[in-house]
Amino acid sequence: MNSQSLNTLEYEEIKQELGRHAVSYEGKRHVNELKPMTYLPAIHRAMDEAAEAKELLERGASVPIPSLEGMEWIISLLGTGYLYSVQDFTSVSLFLNSCGQLRKYMASKEQSAPRIASYAASMLELSPVREEIERCIRFGAIDDQASKGLERVRKRLTVTKDRLQRKIEGVMSRHQAILQENLVSMRGGRYVIPVKREYHKQVKGAVLDQSTSGQTVFVEPYEIAALQGELELLSADEAREETLILSMLTGLLEEEQAGLRLNVEITGNYDFIFAKAKYGRTLGARAVSLNDNGYLRMNGGRHPKLKDMVPVSLEFGKGYKSLIVTGPNTGGKTVVLKTLGLLTLMVQSGLLIPAEEGSNFTVFTDVISVIGDGQSLTQSLSTFSAQMKSIEGMLRDAGKGVLLLIDELAAGTDPEEGFALSIAILEELNRKGANIMVTTHFNELKVFAASTSGFQNARMEFDKDTLQPLYRLTIGEAGESYALQIAEKLGIPEAVIRRSQELVVQQRELDGNRRSRNRFNVQGGHKTPEVGKDAGREGPVGPKSAINGAENTSTRLIDEEQVQQPSDGQGQRKDFEIGDAVYVSSMGRTGIVYEKRDARGMVGVMIQKQKMRFNHKRLKIYLSKGELYPDDYDFDIIFESKDTRKKRKLMRRKHVEGLTIVNKDEER
Repeated sequence: MNSQSLNTLEYEEIKQELGRHAVSYEGKRHVNELKPMTYLPAIHRAMDEAAEAKELLERGASVPIPSLEGMEWIISLLGTGYLYSVQDFTSVSLFLNSCGQLRKYMASKEQSAPRIASYAASMLELSPVREEIERCIRFGAIDDQASKGLERVRKRLTVTKDRLQRKIEGVMSRHQAILQENLVSMRGGRYVIPVKREYHKQVKGAVLDQSTSGQTVFVEPYEIAALQGELELLSADEAREETLILSMLTGLLEEEQAGLRLNVEITGNYDFIFAKAKYGRTLGARAVSLNDNGYLRMNGGRHPKLKDMVPVSLEFGKGYKSLIVTGPNTGGKTVVLKTLGLLTLMVQSGLLIPAEEGSNFTVFTDVISVIGDGQSLTQSLSTFSAQMKSIEGMLRDAGKGVLLLIDELAAGTDPEEGFALSIAILEELNRKGANIMVTTHFNELKVFAASTSGFQNARMEFDKDTLQPLYRLTIGEAGESYALQIAEKLGIPEAVIRRSQELVVQQRELDGNRRSRNRFNVQGGHKTPEVGKDAGREGPVGPKSAINGAENTSTRLIDEEQVQQPSDGQGQRKDFEIGDAVYVSSMGRTGIVYEKRDARGMVGVMIQKQKMRFNHKRLKIYLSKGELYPDDYDFDIIFESKDTRKKRKLMRRKHVEGLTIVNKDEER
């Protein structure tokens, strides 16, 4: 799956939420390694397991999943020669006991939860290991009965300690008068008595230490020194016997390490499955139907992070495979994209999703999203440039079974070029067989969706009276932007709104005069809408739309029958005016006249910002300047660069020393 899209759709954040419900290191490892799958049977099984676990929890069951506390350390050291401690074996014993309990519990759930019950049947009780640990270790210590040698040593230790205790008591009784206090201390692991400094020579023995003040001297009497030496030897024997026992138990673990690892793995899998179930319960989620035939129905889907969102329903894959969503800003279009994308990723990860009954998801080989402006200060990318950079990758990776999610396609650039680019991109993505869901404000895309095979319009509902979004998606209808109404409600002055409405009317009247001439045939094997027709057409096209559309020959073909016939009856019009749109027969392209015919019959024509000269006999009138532009239209906007226009404007205002405009020779 596309890693950038996983981040855009907040998939990693969902994994973090899921991880909070896992309690073991192994369960958390499963969560960290979770990713969307593309193999339908594997997705089916994973989702069914989560559904079974959720049903057990909802019945109030307390599932005895073993604790893996301390087991990560133990498993990591198997096979390294490490000698395990008493605490390690205590952890192993508790774990194996819990495995036995889980095995019995799941055996009782074979009818109600057959899939997850089958895992416990593979767990090994490892009874010999568990019983030997329990025989040798009790209450957190090695038991006396662990071995004969340990039993003998400990008996001798007990006898020697009793003799030593009686000896010490006798010594202290005889020297009571010279003791600093009636307490036995230890220095260097040996028993000593606290004698006042001035009397320490009265006790026959070795001085091992003295107090900080120097008033007390700690003396080991000679009469107990021998017993203490014997005690140290016996303690060493005890340690040696304990090491032998721990070594024997370690050997048993090493012999059964495969079974131990298997139990840990199965326990982690159970932790992971029940984490999915617990997370699903917090979302009010459920399992959905799955298919691999390209049909998707999201019935009442909710974004996991938006608790109060209005559930969204949508469908594609029968009759059409792609949706073009229109509607006002703040209407929820982006939320719909993110909800569909994220729930699709969750479904293919085997997770339960917050959706209503009747939902049916198809399996996609990839989910690619272009959502958000993606601006980059380090790469100096604008919103449009960043989106196009992402679209480039999308065009490369698109194919059958790929879900593409695009928010505000070709936004942030000239609207007239933007809609043409949008249609070209959608045509190519559609040709590759991808499923597309795109949001837009371009009215032309509504016409495209209504008349192009594989596409369908959809709109976000909006209350016209309250100007409040309803966050409901309706398929089969195109939406409006309500820009002026929303702006007015948000406090834009009435005079500004009124002027805006006047300009909209003027622009639509201008468009009406052009529509019958601005027709393009859509390439491909689908329906051929006439984009310039009145039917379904909304919004302005603008002065450059006819030419821009005609020049983009990769997505539009000019119908030569639409080119106006010559007015002089000889094949060409004698005079071409600056601003006329002409058809260049030798190139099969259209352009705009920027320079009238000269004495040699050459006419200057600009095609896609390239200035060229053609013999007037090779030109035919396409649209006259009067049909394209207002009478007072400033053609410098088209023919001069932005930098030149700025210089000319500055020259009109004042003299600037050294400022010049150089007119380059046109190509001849």
